[in-house]
Amino acid sequence: MTDVAEARRFYAALLARQAGAQDPRIETAFATVPRETFLGRGPWPIIAGSATVMTPSADPAYLYRNMLVALDPEKGINNGEPLLHAMWMARVAPRPGEAVCHIGAGTGYYSALLSLLVSPGGAVTACEIEPSLAVRAARNLAPYANVKVVHGDATLLDLPASDVVYVNAGVAAPPLSWLDALKPGGRLVFPWRPTDAVGLAVLVTRTGAGFACEAFMRSWFIPCAGAADAGGAALLPTRETARAIRSLRLNRDGLPDDSAVAIFDDVWFSSSGLE
Repeated sequence: MTDVAEARRFYAALLARQAGAQDPRIETAFATVPRETFLGRGPWPIIAGSATVMTPSADPAYLYRNMLVALDPEKGINNGEPLLHAMWMARVAPRPGEAVCHIGAGTGYYSALLSLLVSPGGAVTACEIEPSLAVRAARNLAPYANVKVVHGDATLLDLPASDVVYVNAGVAAPPLSWLDALKPGGRLVFPWRPTDAVGLAVLVTRTGAGFACEAFMRSWFIPCAGAADAGGAALLPTRETARAIRSLRLNRDGLPDDSAVAIFDDVWFSSSGLE
């Protein structure tokens, strides 16, 4: 195998190019953070469709490919696809000095990357509901002084005021607490999974007029505890209408109108932009 640092740099360069990242700090972050630190001892189980394949050895260079590494196979939890996260980070654009809340932090790899993107002066709150993963994340992220790990259900926690809320679990509709946590200009990115047929990454931006939103790519994650149930929805989207969303409205601010694409207890998605 090649030198691990060299493999990491090549991996980072490929991800940045494939993601179309304009911010060179994204490539630097992927080239800096050692993925193996967050995955435990090798060899590692690599997800290949419905099967897993073990790396031939514990050489960390095997990890520097765009592939999923299983963390808890029984629960379907993995380390996430690096290219997807490079694309998300390019879209949500964390900046130095900003506050990020990372929901579904797992063992902390992407929290570490986010911590570099908001440095200097920024901070990351890494939330993880699985006790064993939260313990591992706290250990793995100890060297990152601007990261705080919180074990708990992020749908029930009081989130800190955030410039970015970065969600890594499938959501039918974002809880009001996540939207309320956004500062002016704040961005919420999450996997929207209102039905089995719809799996889209959605970016919500808090503006002076409300919450603008767009579905920008396909995305599939395990369900988010406390926010994945769409059973009480008054209207659910189709694959086609889901892609037409332009704004996210709060029911407390006004009832849904004919532009509604999806209607939930607290929020609704509209195909109309903000005025």
